[in-house]
Amino acid sequence: MMGRRRPTIPPRRRFFLGCEGASERSYGALLQILADELEQLHVYLDLQDLRGGDPLAIVETAVAQLSRQTRNHGSFVAKAVLLDEDKLGRNPCRDAQIGPLAQRNGLLLIWQRPCHEGLLLHHLPNCQTLRPSTAAAADSDLRREWPAYQKPMTANRLRARIGLTELASAATVEHELAGLLSLLGFFQLLGDSSDTALDSRWKESSYRSKATFQ
Repeated sequence: MMGRRRPTIPPRRRFFLGCEGASERSYGALLQILADELEQLHVYLDLQDLRGGDPLAIVETAVAQLSRQTRNHGSFVAKAVLLDEDKLGRNPCRDAQIGPLAQRNGLLLIWQRPCHEGLLLHHLPNCQTLRPSTAAAADSDLRREWPAYQKPMTANRLRARIGLTELASAATVEHELAGLLSLLGFFQLLGDSSDTALDSRWKESSYRSKATFQ
């Protein structure tokens, strides 16, 4: 009698995510956790610590690490970088080189406005309309809503507060993040969720993502 055939597990699709520092790396690990919780979403996030610097230096480091990882392990489905917007403006000449360099290398830039704490803030209930203008204000607003927040948070501690519902809420206002989530496949899986509220958030995020990247 022939044994039962094991189900075929699709290979994971590889994505490059450059992370400005430890906080962004933890956030990338959170995205991996959430993806793994969805059994149909077979993705692998190659998280690269870019070790800070000004925005151009961060993108240059991302390009170098992307080249090395591609050479050693093969190509990626998509590539993105998480970096802080509040560091822009200090050197306009260098800032002007960021977009063309990212475009030449197929990098999606996910600007955290004004910083990582501002991005996290938009995941929390009723915080999507908040727009802190400085890193200090973003940190203050986040700690008011999340007193236990510490920098950097581990991925598991982030997961204790941020799930798919919170991710969908953030994506309605963080359009570059929504673009990454669309590439990863979150919208396709959750756009027809049995949870009406979650389904509505993902569909709104998907619409905004398409409008931004068309």
